[in-house]
Amino acid sequence: MKRVDQVIADRLTSDVPLVREVAQYIISAGGKRLRPALLLLVSGALGSQHPQRHALAAVVEFIHTATLLHDDVVDESTLRRGRDTANERFGNAASVLVGDFLYSRAFQMMVDVDNMRVMQVLSEATNVIAEGEVLQLMNMHDASLDEDAYLKVIRSKTAKLFEASARLAAILHGSDPATETACATYGQALGTAFQIIDDVLDYEGQADELGKNLGDDLREGKVTLPVICALRTVEAGEGHLIRQAIENGDLANLDRIQAIIQRSGALEQARHCAMAEAERAAQAVQQLPDNKYRSALLQLPVASLERRT
Repeated sequence: MKRVDQVIADRLTSDVPLVREVAQYIISAGGKRLRPALLLLVSGALGSQHPQRHALAAVVEFIHTATLLHDDVVDESTLRRGRDTANERFGNAASVLVGDFLYSRAFQMMVDVDNMRVMQVLSEATNVIAEGEVLQLMNMHDASLDEDAYLKVIRSKTAKLFEASARLAAILHGSDPATETACATYGQALGTAFQIIDDVLDYEGQADELGKNLGDDLREGKVTLPVICALRTVEAGEGHLIRQAIENGDLANLDRIQAIIQRSGALEQARHCAMAEAERAAQAVQQLPDNKYRSALLQLPVASLERRT
């Protein structure tokens, strides 16, 4: 990961001062670096020491960071990772344009790898992520959204880059199709579990732990799995209150809605869905060689279920 961080620092260079400032601001915020770590762990599990693995790990982090910059503008978010979002600090225009810079830098770097399959996987992933963002935008303030529609969004906008990261390791190693598919399945399942837990924490976490504002999903009109599960079981009056908040982006009753969702058992139901995805990830990774890297990959889904940030 130190090698990846060095690649990131080297490739953030630009003659335009504002590009450097905004890019370094968002990258230096840290984050979990899960996607690049996933690519390196799968490489290790496969016994791969491909010299381009650190560069591709940086590429997926650049793509992820670009999506964050754009997401925060679309969502009008003000807090991420415990500090002001880039759009709050530098403005929307700078955030969008530096996000574009990170996308284009990522594509420059993937071309340097000179592997058509790598370019196919990353270009498809980037396109699917963009489609997922648009799909989520279309679903905003729609309280009738069901679980299938929710899963389609998160598997596009979040899980797809996890899937691509794991698949890229297999491609670099020259793995057979079955192994590549197992790696991709692991990444998709891990990413899906990760996002479900993220959505659970928006209704049961603490702002100082999460590093973002509680209730952001409700304010943005996002119908996530905890809300979908709650609406199946709560009484009519409580359901009306939740639907009204989603449709209007109204936080006036946030505390009451959180209490309703927590009391309804919706968070436990959502966690059960995340556990099923974590188990799917564990089953997929069993097909990889038994070594310390596979052991770490088996621990990642468990850690994603238990996280508080």
